[in-house]
Amino acid sequence: MIKALKILLVSAFVLAAAPAFAGQALKPLPLRSVHDAALQDKLNGIIQDLGLEGAVRDHKLAVALVDVSNLEQPEAAQINGDEMLYAASLPKIGILLAAFVEIQNGNLKLDDKLRQSLTRMIRYSSNADATRVLNLVGKRRVNQILQSAPYRLYDPRYNGGLWVGKEYGRNPAFERDPLHHISHGATAMQVARFYYLLETGQLVNPRLTAEMKEILSKPGIHHKFVAALDGRDVSIFRKSGTWRNYHADSALVEGKKTRYILVGLVQDDAGGAWLTRLAAAVDKEMLADSRGPLPAVLVSAVAP
Repeated sequence: MIKALKILLVSAFVLAAAPAFAGQALKPLPLRSVHDAALQDKLNGIIQDLGLEGAVRDHKLAVALVDVSNLEQPEAAQINGDEMLYAASLPKIGILLAAFVEIQNGNLKLDDKLRQSLTRMIRYSSNADATRVLNLVGKRRVNQILQSAPYRLYDPRYNGGLWVGKEYGRNPAFERDPLHHISHGATAMQVARFYYLLETGQLVNPRLTAEMKEILSKPGIHHKFVAALDGRDVSIFRKSGTWRNYHADSALVEGKKTRYILVGLVQDDAGGAWLTRLAAAVDKEMLADSRGPLPAVLVSAVAP
């Protein structure tokens, strides 16, 4: 009952905010068009301070950082942002999106059983639930949605992106990505776009956007980005992934004075520790650069 009330209140806020911007040209910008030199310098400095330049040169580390404190004027920075890497469980956000698209289309019903499966899939990275929902949506349907307009979260023009070509279990891959033949893949920039499209209400309708954010909230696995932000007064909307020496994490971090998206993909045995240190350094920098309380803004137009 409390969860339903929270989602209802978030949806009501989004809907109520919309008329305030009616008739105004407040279109969200494609993230690739808002590269910010100052933010890039800060990200480069963090990578240098952490001693990770070698991993960048070897294409073993990819990072995207987007300051969305002002949703109308995001600022983006990236390092190897279009490098596609195996991302383990992180691409489960693609299954999440596809499920909600089909819910919005009337092809799936968001009942308690499906909501619980989606929550376990995201918060606790349940492979059984990920496979169940993948098959509910349709295996190849997930990648069709990820590649479709207006999402284009997998786009050959930008070296790929989010891809789910295998169940999360022992069965073989059914559809590896066409560019790199990866079963569960991602690029940092495309994952950052997922969170930006979510935050600006461009993935699904306001009610379902609130449902998606609720599922992405309250991370159940305390490592990487979440460990770095322990004790901070922030809300974290997050999905991570780990398999062998592949480590991935992604989050939309919302505080009173700052709101940003951070994505990290690593191929290294020490990758989990790298991501923890990265998130701590980025959060410190973003908090230091904050400019006071955040504005409440709804961006309603579609410009992925």
